Amino acid sequence: MSLGTGGLGSTEITFEVTTAAGEELTVKRQRNGGPNFVPIGPIFPPENLQSVGRQSYGRTADGNGYIHLRDIPGDLPQQLDQILKTLGDIPGLILDMRANGGGGCDHEAVFGRFLAIGPSLGQHRGLSGNSCTGPMVVIIDAGVRSAGETIAGMFKEDVRAYLIGDTPTAGTSSQKQKITTPSGKFTVRFSVRSNMQRFNGGRGIEGIGIPPHELVPTNAVDLTQREDTKIKRATALLKSGFPQAP
Repeated sequence: MSLGTGGLGSTEITFEVTTAAGEELTVKRQRNGGPNFVPIGPIFPPENLQSVGRQSYGRTADGNGYIHLRDIPGDLPQQLDQILKTLGDIPGLILDMRANGGGGCDHEAVFGRFLAIGPSLGQHRGLSGNSCTGPMVVIIDAGVRSAGETIAGMFKEDVRAYLIGDTPTAGTSSQKQKITTPSGKFTVRFSVRSNMQRFNGGRGIEGIGIPPHELVPTNAVDLTQREDTKIKRATALLKSGFPQAP
């Protein structure tokens, strides 16, 4: 494991796993990422997903809606209109934001796709006839950054969804400033203010990220059974209900 998960596409990685029952397993995986070492999100997503832009969507085996939100393009609200219309009537939704690379769009327009038209939630208003109004679980990881963190944080801070993941988000969401040296040869770009300063008790996002309500580490046994631990937990939460404290 000294090479990590980088290296050539033919690199084979071997994991030695001990289950809770004491059984020792050997798991081998062949790397298939090409030159891009950035994680792409779920290892074992639901089957038969459709796509629009970089987003993928469909239903879980239990009939819940599933969306893997890979980035935040300017037309994300319109993409969500198409996705939610196709999904139709769903009992609940898993919004998987793992490895979301950010971008930029109207955040309120995105939030409004997850509220009914008419009722409001704080400053937010429902904006679409195809909106998702049922329970939501949002899955995050350290690969969620920039505008992805802002949207994930809105769902948490404004009590629209229950967040799970194995880490907080990246903590790289801030307003930037550029300063060019007198020679003109170098430009320095640095953070001057954290975005969404009301988040995290007034500390914002930069350097902190969005912590999940519940830490859900990946279970190695799930991997051997081709199950995604986070999706498995999200499905269970949608079935049983969320803990009351958050």
